[in-house]
Amino acid sequence: MSTLANAQAAPADAAPAHLSRPAWGVIAALFCGYLAVGLPLPVIPLFIHDHLGYSNVVVGLVIGIQFLATVLSRGYAGRVTDQQGGKRSALQGAAVSALAGLLYLVAALPSLPSTMSLAIVVVGRLAAGLGESQFVTGCVSWSIASVGPQRAGMSMSWTGIAMFAALSIGAPFGMGLYESHGLAVAMIACIVAPVVAATIAIGATSYLSPGGVRLPFHRVVRSIWREGFGLMLQGVGLSGLTAFASLYFVARHWSHAGLVMTAFGIGFIFVRVVLGHLPDRIGGYRVAVWSLVVEAIGQALVWFAPNAWVALTGALFTGLGCALVFPALGVEALKRVPPANRGSAMGAFVAFLDIAYGISGPAAGVIAGQFGYAAVYLFGAVCALLGAMLSGTSRSQTA
Repeated sequence: MSTLANAQAAPADAAPAHLSRPAWGVIAALFCGYLAVGLPLPVIPLFIHDHLGYSNVVVGLVIGIQFLATVLSRGYAGRVTDQQGGKRSALQGAAVSALAGLLYLVAALPSLPSTMSLAIVVVGRLAAGLGESQFVTGCVSWSIASVGPQRAGMSMSWTGIAMFAALSIGAPFGMGLYESHGLAVAMIACIVAPVVAATIAIGATSYLSPGGVRLPFHRVVRSIWREGFGLMLQGVGLSGLTAFASLYFVARHWSHAGLVMTAFGIGFIFVRVVLGHLPDRIGGYRVAVWSLVVEAIGQALVWFAPNAWVALTGALFTGLGCALVFPALGVEALKRVPPANRGSAMGAFVAFLDIAYGISGPAAGVIAGQFGYAAVYLFGAVCALLGAMLSGTSRSQTA
């Protein structure tokens, strides 16, 4: 009788079987939660500049401070993920993200002085960075755990699609709410999105990281720094497109500047959907090398483009090249740490991309001021080629 009882109890205690595709609940939760990143992007700068009356410098500092909170909390997010699971980290991140939306809403109260409103927005941006760090690290690691390390590349492809789609939809939707209903309604949406994400996440199956030795975060960073630097060099091209493409088109008297990110997105999503399995099948370093070469070609096309259509083709190629760098190098980063440290590895890995976006924007601004907007994309091409060389070197060392 006891044997039969143990046999019946075993399946309930056993870890859930790996899926052939990332858990849909995790992907859906990530999409909804990441809307909270996109929704305030065009709204907060307008609120600070036009409503509160602060300068562009202040706008830049307030928007950029979220990056600081995100980077500094990646280690904590990875530790929570490794010790308590990606679901726990994602739920904590969603709660903090909702708090950030609530702070934005409070800052919009008309009775507050402008200095108080600005201070509350700053606290809200810090909360948003902390929430994003936990939420994204948790969801990405949770998704990988749902399919197992043998399908990690495919998992990262789909989590990337969810995040990019949320960012692409969230920003114009937030702007539309702001223009039609005012700041308060747009900020309420920043609260609702992570709440919906948490509701979905609560009902999804939890997949825990394997047990084993937990490495200090600095040792994890030291183990995956090559892959992280490759990812960082890839991020320069996208940063240049988002920050300076519209100004570049205006300076050249070209139309269709609004199609730049559309062209990038078409290439990005197409490759992730059609070829997202390649890092798992043929190896991450090989995919990363060729992806970065394609990105360099795209950036070069934007650099010497004689007309808008060539520049848009360059944006398309940049999207084609950028698409698989994250999952390709992410697969290799996971191989460099013990299984019990995959959450920390993902936190450290994504932090390199955070740093890329935080540094490359100001660096590109200096380059544009000294040499013109076209030089920004020459810079992006050079960085992509350096990333390809680094990935190729890493591949030869592990062969």
